[in-house]
Amino acid sequence: MDIQWYPGHMTKARREMQDNLKLVDLIVELIDARIPFSGRNPDIQAMGAQKARLLILNKADLADPESTRRWCAFYREQGLETLALDSRERSVKKQVVSKIQTACAAKLERDRRKGIRTSMIRVMVTGIPNVGKSTLINSLAGRASAKTGNRPGVTRGQQWIHLGGGIDLLDTPGILWPRFDDPAAGVRLAWIGSVRDEILPMEELAQQLLSFLCEKYPSVLTQRYGIEESSDPAGMLSAIASARGCLKAGGETDTEKAAALLLDEFRHAVLGRFTLEEP
Repeated sequence: MDIQWYPGHMTKARREMQDNLKLVDLIVELIDARIPFSGRNPDIQAMGAQKARLLILNKADLADPESTRRWCAFYREQGLETLALDSRERSVKKQVVSKIQTACAAKLERDRRKGIRTSMIRVMVTGIPNVGKSTLINSLAGRASAKTGNRPGVTRGQQWIHLGGGIDLLDTPGILWPRFDDPAAGVRLAWIGSVRDEILPMEELAQQLLSFLCEKYPSVLTQRYGIEESSDPAGMLSAIASARGCLKAGGETDTEKAAALLLDEFRHAVLGRFTLEEP
């Protein structure tokens, strides 16, 4: 399956991000903890190569905890300040502010030597669509400063938000890159909801997810849906439709509806906490 999605507003957003880089001291890159490699935009990595970085594995409450620990260790070994969290937690602000100050320690020290008592840290918050950037910013600001939504493409423009304590945040739209060279990366992005469902072959996507779950997390489907796991994903999807009453007029199974059900329950961790790749 070759999934590609790069709408026109992302080209504009990328250009604006490039222009604003000169204004910021730190790039905070949010990634979904379920796809810590496939979910990193190489364009963002390239643009911010000369800036201090903080990598946040968000939605850690949806990912396998042990896998998240391995991914954090992997990126720390590469010299990246790293933090795993659920951006809705009450302790988010304290954790993130501490990491921002650590990542900007060199800048703060330079300001101190210049006699600047009140240093300002300007932070650009980046990432792919639907990784929770606006939710994180609202948690940090303590108010609804950024528009949120459980779908890609909610944030379209860039806006500065004063956090207090000498930190300003620049909220940016989620952007992908023009082409996914690895087809598996495109599938993983679609599974977690970073690509618009409207352009996706949902039944085929659901069947691939069923095959993945059978291989990596056996018994999950039996426990949730009471179906027999097999090497026939189309048959399993039909069985889920029957088990959950996804039927068309005349009693025919509605596999399209079952596919939407499966993907929704996967995305919200109803099936369990899964990580889709390992370091």
